[in-house]
Amino acid sequence: MAERMCPRVIVPDVVGLPFHIGRDVASDAGVALANPDPDGPPIAALAWPGLFYITSQRPPAGTEVNQWDSVIVEIVEHATGEPHEDRP
Repeated sequence: MAERMCPRVIVPDVVGLPFHIGRDVASDAGVALANPDPDGPPIAALAWPGLFYITSQRPPAGTEVNQWDSVIVEIVEHATGEPHEDRP
């Protein structure tokens, strides 16, 4: 298998941040936030409208990955404290 020829970046810590801020932090670091369900909608669609916080991420902060690799995040809506379910 051929090695990918792209820059390597360090995954930032986005846990505990509001989604809209974590998305910017991730983008500035050169990674993209993603839905844990690869068949589901984009994570940004799940985090809008409203205020959502990132409760977990993988890979963890400090991991070296290829630039623009995905960081899987779980989110929770601020008002309810409940994990966000996919909308129909």
